[in-house]
Amino acid sequence: MAEAVRSLERAFELLEHLADAGGELALSELTEVSGLPMPTIYRLMRTLVNLGYVRQEPSKRYALGPRLIRLGDGAGRLLGSWARPALARLVDEVGETANMAVLEGDAVVYVAQVPSRHSMRMFTEVGRRVKPHCTGVGKALLAQLDEPRVREILARTGMPANTPRTLTDPDALIEELARTRERGYALDDEEQEIGVRCVAVPLPGAPAPAALSVSGPSARMTGEALGAVVPAMRAIAERFAAELAPGGVSR
Repeated sequence: MAEAVRSLERAFELLEHLADAGGELALSELTEVSGLPMPTIYRLMRTLVNLGYVRQEPSKRYALGPRLIRLGDGAGRLLGSWARPALARLVDEVGETANMAVLEGDAVVYVAQVPSRHSMRMFTEVGRRVKPHCTGVGKALLAQLDEPRVREILARTGMPANTPRTLTDPDALIEELARTRERGYALDDEEQEIGVRCVAVPLPGAPAPAALSVSGPSARMTGEALGAVVPAMRAIAERFAAELAPGGVSR
């Protein structure tokens, strides 16, 4: 029984190594990153290939398989449900609309929202996909990636100007992402929509890039307001991340 459990743990570790590498690795590369003996990896990968969770390309490299799509879609839908209590706590504390978003391919996807109780409030449809360069959550997500991958994403998506304040130069955005990492939060200062300011923080330790955001009219989301909003966001993000961690319990 112990050996079966250990094999299961190793199989999931190999899937995570594939995901971390962008979805594809050679057998020798899996050996290097996992530290496991090549015969062990080969045996586990053959099992995963037979089950459809991994596929072997004509080049003999291993790639994440199509059977994972259904699992990912199901978990992604649940993530929004899990996030709503945390977002509700955030709205109670700061009074503005709270969102959660993830990076799906090159797009930012909103998976949950709890609206503000103010009559003038921000609304984003759950499931909406946006480009990452001009939103708070997009910057918070990009800041979790290395520079080459960020530049690849920007080259594919482009950086159109939604407002006169939108950053449209990759080098300028790379500098902004460095500031985001240094201060621990991202800011959309009327870059997506004039009159709207949004602040976002990463979800620490999440299995994939994710971020929480608070958005509202610029007249309410002042620099002084951000001084109170950001600490509340960080505390709730850390608590929610702990709930998502292995063995974590929702409270």
